[in-house]
Amino acid sequence: MRNMFDITILTDHRYVNPSEIEPYIQNILDEDNYLCKAMRAEGIEVNRTNWDNPNFDWSKTEYIMFRTTWDYFDRFTEFSTWLEKVSKVTKLINPKSLIYWNIDKHYLLDLEKANIRIPNTKFIEKEETRNLNELCSDVKWEEFILKPVVSGAARHTYRFKMKDVNQYEAIFKSLISKEGMMIQEFQNQILTKGEVAFMVFGGKYSHAVLKMAKKGDFRVQDDFGGTISNYIPNSEEIKFIEHAVEACTPTPVYARIDVIWDNQDELCIGEIELIEPELWFRMSPTAAADCAKAVKKYIS
Repeated sequence: MRNMFDITILTDHRYVNPSEIEPYIQNILDEDNYLCKAMRAEGIEVNRTNWDNPNFDWSKTEYIMFRTTWDYFDRFTEFSTWLEKVSKVTKLINPKSLIYWNIDKHYLLDLEKANIRIPNTKFIEKEETRNLNELCSDVKWEEFILKPVVSGAARHTYRFKMKDVNQYEAIFKSLISKEGMMIQEFQNQILTKGEVAFMVFGGKYSHAVLKMAKKGDFRVQDDFGGTISNYIPNSEEIKFIEHAVEACTPTPVYARIDVIWDNQDELCIGEIELIEPELWFRMSPTAAADCAKAVKKYIS
């Protein structure tokens, strides 16, 4: 009798048999269920558990697929140790090389070298001795975003103008002693045009959603009151994001490309999410099936 799962979908321990199911958690459960159902339709045996499950034998699954592991950036040291351990006994989707490349936002420099537009960005290495005022003064931008190079869900993400930089010195000093940081020029059109998330499976565009921040905020995540709606891109936008995916080596099985319009009204990459992006299967009737087909092609 077969006792090995083809694929184990990974989640966060909070989303395994939750005792209370509010709308946010229901979306997580639905998204994973859509994908599980679609993969079973492709003949893939699938299981689901939390990445930090101490009782799971990772050698009993051929592949692990990162889906809703949304606490990894808060437990990065623990996650990194676990990742090294499990990668020795099973295969990862997306593959290990892409995960390590994508964890740290220095990958944006690789995109820039490939002539893919990104916001003006300055990386600040851990234990930098210059203060935030000095670093911001060097680049002459009017407004800034400060955030860690390893982050998610807008963790420690701050927006400020140059005249207010001193208010963030203590925060910056505390953070830079522990982790690398980055500053970016704030792109004003995120307030009016929002951010578009493009889902790409096997290198091909699937669907897109428009994310808009609530009034008075710049963070588009629904955690902060942001809203989403379906978005129909034009051919130029699809070409732009598929070119960005081509810059990822190897081609990711699944990806989410977050695109904004910069201060010159040009498309630019906010982020490429290859580890555990929300993929909004619920916004497209064919998306889960498209993802499952890309997975099957990858493992076949």
